[in-house]
Amino acid sequence: MIIKILLSYILGYLEVSIEGYYIERFINLCRTNKIVIWHLKRKEEIRLNFRISVQDFKKICKLAQKTKCKIKIENKKGFPFLLHRYKKRKIFFGLLILFLLLLFLSSNFVWNVEITEQDGENLENIAQDIENAGLKIGELKSKIDTKEIINKIRLQRTDIAWMGIELKGTNAIVKIVKADSKPEIVDQNEYCNIVSDKEGIITKINAQTGTANVKVGDTVRKGETLINGWMEGKYTGIRYVHAKGEIQAKVWYTKYKNIPYKTTERKETGNFEEKYSIKFNNFKINLHKGVSKFKIYDTIETENKMKLFSDFYLPISIIKTTYKEIEEAPKTYNMEEAKNIGVEELEKELNQEIENKDAIVNKNINTYQKDSSIDVYVTYEVLENIGTNEKIVF
Repeated sequence: MIIKILLSYILGYLEVSIEGYYIERFINLCRTNKIVIWHLKRKEEIRLNFRISVQDFKKICKLAQKTKCKIKIENKKGFPFLLHRYKKRKIFFGLLILFLLLLFLSSNFVWNVEITEQDGENLENIAQDIENAGLKIGELKSKIDTKEIINKIRLQRTDIAWMGIELKGTNAIVKIVKADSKPEIVDQNEYCNIVSDKEGIITKINAQTGTANVKVGDTVRKGETLINGWMEGKYTGIRYVHAKGEIQAKVWYTKYKNIPYKTTERKETGNFEEKYSIKFNNFKINLHKGVSKFKIYDTIETENKMKLFSDFYLPISIIKTTYKEIEEAPKTYNMEEAKNIGVEELEKELNQEIENKDAIVNKNINTYQKDSSIDVYVTYEVLENIGTNEKIVF
């Protein structure tokens, strides 16, 4: 909304008065139709003054008729009306030419980098790597070699299957397809063993091709051979094969957390304040003085880049800083409460880690009490298929 209001100053806006008995209904209709009105001032019980963009004025005329209100334009403000008023003065034409010139010059630079990743997955440090490769805000478009940037990123990272860069207006659109992390595939014609990729106790083993190296009830470690890639016959002797089979094991997932009996509880009071800044490329101007009036607070900062069209960004951003007041109070738990908190948090983490919840066969909770805290351990026993192919090297 702030950006729309600022654009209205550039494109022009109207100071309007409305009179009638259904002013509240008129305001609600404006909100429903997403019509922005601002600087509202109640003059009388049935009279209201406000500001609105030129583009939205026609829309509210229909709403005024619907609510049986009289509407009147009191004043016209903004750059277009100012220019019209003083059109005979050369200085304003000079300013207009200067504005258009700056607009033309800014179109030769990149003012926004938009990164789109497949399925919304976020690759770690990808924005920084793209900037280091040469695609950054404020860079001259003629100096950007998209092929070279793509090659640098592809050589640097193994988690990207495909990458494309498109320069549209002052916007650089980077599209990325993440590479699937698959284990090394051993060709069917290659000799290989099946080795354990996890620690566990064997609950079932079925060697379809090859010779089983373990039996049900055996405890195996990661990297231990489960099915050998060879078979021995009475008349044929030993011959090597591509081992195949199904191995099921009981594996364990354990999480730990220390929960103190005395802690400080933080919660929002519901009070907040918002402050705004204008950013010109890397130069920031605060539109407020001082810091938050709250003693304890959380800070949330959002940046909205201004643009004239969908892909024509300007080197200007509106930064909104929200300060949310936090209330801190001492909190004391008894042993049972602390234990329950730890178990709840650990179970949540384990449930996110284990995909097949039906494979969970048992859950163990262990606690160790200390003077000022309690150690909580939660272990899940899970039935899983284990084993991966490992090529036999002679």
